[in-house]
Amino acid sequence: MKLLITGVCGFVGSTLARALSEAGGYEIVGLDNFIRPGSETNRDALKRLGVKLHHADLRAASDLEALPAVDWVVDAAANPSVLAGVDRRTSSRQLVEHNLVGTVNMLEFCKQHRAGFVLLSTSRVYSIPPLASLATDVIDGAFHPATGDRPTGLTGAGVNETFSTAAPVSLYGATKLASEALALEYGETFDLRVFINRCGVLAGAGQFGRADQGIFAFWLNSHLRRRPLSYIGFGGHGYQVRDCLHPRDLAPLLAKQFIAPKLSAADRLVNVSGGVASARSLRQLTAWCDAQFGPHPVAADHTPRPFDIPWIVLDHAKATRLWHWQPQTPVAAILEEIAAHARAHTDWLDISAPL
Repeated sequence: MKLLITGVCGFVGSTLARALSEAGGYEIVGLDNFIRPGSETNRDALKRLGVKLHHADLRAASDLEALPAVDWVVDAAANPSVLAGVDRRTSSRQLVEHNLVGTVNMLEFCKQHRAGFVLLSTSRVYSIPPLASLATDVIDGAFHPATGDRPTGLTGAGVNETFSTAAPVSLYGATKLASEALALEYGETFDLRVFINRCGVLAGAGQFGRADQGIFAFWLNSHLRRRPLSYIGFGGHGYQVRDCLHPRDLAPLLAKQFIAPKLSAADRLVNVSGGVASARSLRQLTAWCDAQFGPHPVAADHTPRPFDIPWIVLDHAKATRLWHWQPQTPVAAILEEIAAHARAHTDWLDISAPL
């Protein structure tokens, strides 16, 4: 089976390329525009695995003309920052071009070659107001949803696929939500196999160390290097919580989706996450780092940021029911892997997140 992975030299794309190569049975083609600092570090390792790399930009349809026909496209290319387009450092137009226009161009490629399409989407498609106003308790240094009335789609296991996706979801979330809708429409209109996997926070060794795109890698690397850290918003306590998933745990799910028959639209979209077992607050992450690397003070910044929410954990029960899928890498192993990489790569923050 021949696969094309977009954003193949990014953290998620390169991790999936390695996992699928090791599984065997796939010929993998990858494309990347190499604009992300750190992406060049993955080029040689992927070549050694036999991945055929193409330097191409998804925003330019002409860049895709020289790509070979494939059976499936895994779209792992995106600007993944919820602050993109509003942080005065990035362009809102470029965000839309990367995340939405790029998806359109890949869907046209799939239409041309009769290829299946897997979109790696995000938890940030879920509506911000009900999450931002969620009643919470603080337990063991972390926010937890309070008992009592909860928004539709919020279970004891987290946010499920029925949770509201009404605006606002951030410009980033809106580009991914629009990409989901277009992917499903292309699938129906042109009889293409399409799957959408909404991912929780993806983390592991080699993740680029930016707070808005890889909070676990950023936090561990910054703590180890004694870089300044701050708990931003929510009283400056660091109680805000996210779940955590290693992207290689997506590979078994993708392998099942590649050989599955065309499903109903409702069954083509699932949450994939580490779930409540993987959920950690920044304060809990700091405690782990203090035990591993020695104490390092974290400042309190009470200033709120756009689109911040106190708690979000995805419920992956639907993926478990439909695909018998479960996350395989426990959060302790993910953190240990990031820490080992951080110790071995003393300049990782300078390489992957230059100022």
